[in-house]
Amino acid sequence: MSWLERLRDGLSKTRKQINDTAGFLGTDVRDVLTNRLETIEDLEYALIAADVGRAATEEILEDIRRSEGKNLQEALMDALTLQLEPDAKRAEFRKLGFSPDARRSSVDPRGHVVMVIGVNGVGKTTTIAKLGQYYMNRGQSVMFAAGDTFRAAAGTQLGVWGERLGIQVVQGADGGDPAAVAFDGAAARVARGTDLLFVDTAGRLHNKHNLMEELKKVRRVIDKADPGEPDEVWLVLDAVTGQNGLQQAKKFHEATPLTGVIVTKLDGTAKGGILVPIVRELGVPIKFIGVGEQPGDLQPFDSREFVRALFDVNIPRE
Repeated sequence: MSWLERLRDGLSKTRKQINDTAGFLGTDVRDVLTNRLETIEDLEYALIAADVGRAATEEILEDIRRSEGKNLQEALMDALTLQLEPDAKRAEFRKLGFSPDARRSSVDPRGHVVMVIGVNGVGKTTTIAKLGQYYMNRGQSVMFAAGDTFRAAAGTQLGVWGERLGIQVVQGADGGDPAAVAFDGAAARVARGTDLLFVDTAGRLHNKHNLMEELKKVRRVIDKADPGEPDEVWLVLDAVTGQNGLQQAKKFHEATPLTGVIVTKLDGTAKGGILVPIVRELGVPIKFIGVGEQPGDLQPFDSREFVRALFDVNIPRE
């Protein structure tokens, strides 16, 4: 099964959420606005139910009202794709009718160290393993640092993945200092000249303040061992948590500014629209999305591809 087929199947719950409420998506926009205003209300409800968010939904509906020569589904797809573009200039290109992002074949991290953060239970450690395999398959050398020393067996779990993938894992004692593990990992990366280091981090301490302070400390010590790093901080977010996950993301973003988000478990939710407020409210790009447990089920995010799969529409590539 191809990635697009897996993505389409993974988004089936969200697609059903929208289609069950808005079964009129093939209608011409002009007919809807002229004769069936109630369908716009139905669409508004469908988008909010899919966790797109009220503010983004209002902008999407306004874009649809300005659409000409399109049916409602086409207008909705264009408006959603625009909302998933975090870069203002690229968004303006889209509004002018240009398509600035043909399918991205890869995500190339800036620098050499990626700090991976997120609460426990979102699949952070497994996602790191998938990222390691993804970049190894692209010919890059990879290391892991098992910095989540507070969660029982987290280091062991990452160690097993490292052994399975042939990736070196820098570890510390359970309950030890995660910053020390991060420092050792960054120093080892420099000494070995490894292309990429992924640093796992704690997702829970006894209070949120301590967790955020710990993450700030980890970031500082990485910079000491490898000046200028980490150049990337990626948040792993479970799509099933919806708006609650978005609130978590905001807290993390305040503590240590994010450069990207990885959204997992899209196949387990009818609220896949949460990607829209993630981009809109955080202002950072979605780097990868996941729709399953297999390594190939985590792939670079592309907004048009996502929207195409969401509506099960085969739009020719440009």
